[in-house]
Amino acid sequence: MSNMEIEKVAVLAREYAGIAGAGGVKDVTKGLCKALVKKGIDTHVILPRYGFLDAEGLGFERLGISFSVDMNYASEERTEQVGFWQGDVDGVRCYLVEADRFSEKRGIYTYTLEEERQDPSKRHGEGHFDYFAMNVLHQKASLGLLQALDIRPDVIHCHDGHTGIVPAFIREMDGFRHFFLKAATLLTIHNAGIGYHQEVGDLPFAKAITGLPWRVIYHCLLNGMFDPLIAGASYGLVNTVSENYARELQETELDALTGWLGHALKDRGIKLLGITNGIDPQEYNPLESERLGIPCSFDSLGGDFSGKQTCKKALLRLLAAGDAAVEFLDGRFKEVSVTGSLEYRPDLPLFTVVGRLTEQKGMDILARALEGDVARNSAFNIAILGSGKADIEERLKWVSGLPHNQGRMCVLTGFNRFLANQMYAGGDFFLIPSRFEPCGLTDFIAQIMGNIPIVRRTGGLVKVQDGVNGLSFSSEDPGELASVMARAIAIFNESPGTLEAMRQRAVEIILEKYTWDKVSERYLELYEQGLQAVRGAGEE
Repeated sequence: MSNMEIEKVAVLAREYAGIAGAGGVKDVTKGLCKALVKKGIDTHVILPRYGFLDAEGLGFERLGISFSVDMNYASEERTEQVGFWQGDVDGVRCYLVEADRFSEKRGIYTYTLEEERQDPSKRHGEGHFDYFAMNVLHQKASLGLLQALDIRPDVIHCHDGHTGIVPAFIREMDGFRHFFLKAATLLTIHNAGIGYHQEVGDLPFAKAITGLPWRVIYHCLLNGMFDPLIAGASYGLVNTVSENYARELQETELDALTGWLGHALKDRGIKLLGITNGIDPQEYNPLESERLGIPCSFDSLGGDFSGKQTCKKALLRLLAAGDAAVEFLDGRFKEVSVTGSLEYRPDLPLFTVVGRLTEQKGMDILARALEGDVARNSAFNIAILGSGKADIEERLKWVSGLPHNQGRMCVLTGFNRFLANQMYAGGDFFLIPSRFEPCGLTDFIAQIMGNIPIVRRTGGLVKVQDGVNGLSFSSEDPGELASVMARAIAIFNESPGTLEAMRQRAVEIILEKYTWDKVSERYLELYEQGLQAVRGAGEE
């Protein structure tokens, strides 16, 4: 631990809650940046200005700065023009990069249905064909903006492979090397899974558009492709979003799901650090029922869960059997389609699911568990909200129609955040049977809403301690998931005091260990560690 004081931090990311969000990255960037500002640190965030963003409506103003950025192709020298917006969000100075390449996009990472209708080659849900050029333009433009504003950060904090080349840029390119000489870098990997690296296999293209030397391109290869995560980790500190996920990637076979990134870093002598994400409990405080869209307030942060039963009854009425309920849902939550229904039985335990319906999230494991004996021989209700792979969506819908699940299982495909909050607040148990999970945020949200998480012990989900602040199981066997569900049903029916104690302890642990105010202290330690390495090396 150094005694260097961090005064200024620049954050590069593709998401920030309240501006542009697609996943958990938005919550991390916002939560951490707000915490840094509260600690008196001058914090600057730089994002692209996507086509769906109304910059003026969000309170941003145009900056009188524009310049061209080198964006060469292998056979063509070329540039792209960028401009900028600026605004303050919760005391954080935020900038948006204006460029044609960003403004034509209607989604953050993938094409939208609207774009597919206009151009069938841009298929809904598929990643942008120019993803690598988008990332490079964002990174070069962001560094150029910091130079134009004469902002010399102590630390540049990069999030995921979308911004992972920045550490290489500031060490290897003349245009950036001297200005950022004393800046440390930290790359946070939110998900190291295959498909999240932002790598590119066309090496001449990678060299041309980045402008990096061939020796750097070849040094940063993973499985024959230029990998921004290797690039970021080779020139600065790198962490992922839980201690256990970092360990799994460098010490276990789970690293196969990353293309062996963790072991490649280990072979290079690079330690993958881990900091479990935090949460801002006030963002999900059920006392603020109107803002969250839940039917009843309760003070879970103060240990009072008495309003949960009202929330549960309201959710059951919403999902009750009959065409009228479906029509009501379709009218109120147009983004969501309904399959199946629940009988109004508040005396039964209610399991809820909110999330992506994918193999990573273990939704196929859940589907198989609901086909088996636990569903046939136990009395409970289950409601599932989310979207994802078509085959898993269809499998869950089919399972809801099995005779033993009729009237007790409801599948809501799509997403609406107010409906999601009702699921968090109304449920008794929250299912997270993930195959791998870098950190997990939904378990925190569920706990704040008094909904006991049931998790598979993997990655960051190990923060749920069995019998203390939730329930857990270890294998991908649907029978084991069914067994822990049966255990939850028994606790609900036979030991309500145990359920209440778990609810209380879950919130206490969040407040003790996982608020962003506390987690940001660990990031400050990493910032200081990086700064000490950079400036110590400069003094030698």
